[in-house]
Amino acid sequence: MSEDLLARINKAQLPKHIAIIMDGNGRWAEEKGQDRLYGHFHGVESVRNIVEGAAELGIGYLTLYAFSTENWDRPENEVQGLMALLVDTIRKEVPVLNKNNIRLHVIGDLNMLPDYARQELQEALDMTAANTGLNLIMALSYSSRWELVNAVKNIGLDVKAGKINPESISQETLQQYLSTSQFPDPELMIRTSGEYRISNFLLYQLAYAELYFTDTRWPDFRKENLYEAIVNYQSRQRRFGKTGHQIQEETELAS
Repeated sequence: MSEDLLARINKAQLPKHIAIIMDGNGRWAEEKGQDRLYGHFHGVESVRNIVEGAAELGIGYLTLYAFSTENWDRPENEVQGLMALLVDTIRKEVPVLNKNNIRLHVIGDLNMLPDYARQELQEALDMTAANTGLNLIMALSYSSRWELVNAVKNIGLDVKAGKINPESISQETLQQYLSTSQFPDPELMIRTSGEYRISNFLLYQLAYAELYFTDTRWPDFRKENLYEAIVNYQSRQRRFGKTGHQIQEETELAS
């Protein structure tokens, strides 16, 4: 099945940037009579598999929503366990990232992370900075509303300092102040575990992304599930406000 799906993917029309909300770890564990951390532990296997699959396909950017600012409100033992798992995973995965030419990036309010976690992250960022393959972007302690408020504050400070003329502020200006300023906007957003919402994730950047929802829990999500999402994405006509006829004419002219 995996090979059949892979054969259906048009390598010339891959999304440059895929964003994933990795949902369902806790419910997956509870369904198996285990505590929620058991699900998070097994979710790491899915991360490895999907990162590998994206790199093999030649995807340029993969953003994974690993921990939201709202997740800090979860039970303390779960949060502490997640931080420990984060640090342990990063420490183990850096050699694999370097072997596969994958560069790690992090977006989010990292000041909320424990000191030891920030230090481990910074070391991983430094150690993968020269890699030129897949850009793996981890959204940690991230929320889009935090990001937008932070961007507006910084624009306001630069206006006050005379660095920006308020009359010249445009969409491009705002994009330069977002956490994702160095990345293209996602073209495909995947959410696992049967939830149909964006949950404060890349609200500005997902304006024209194709949204794909699956009932599969994140610990069960594998390459073939990623391939299914990409095949579905490639079956859609991306119009950006234009008519289907206009898109067809543009495609014919380009060819």
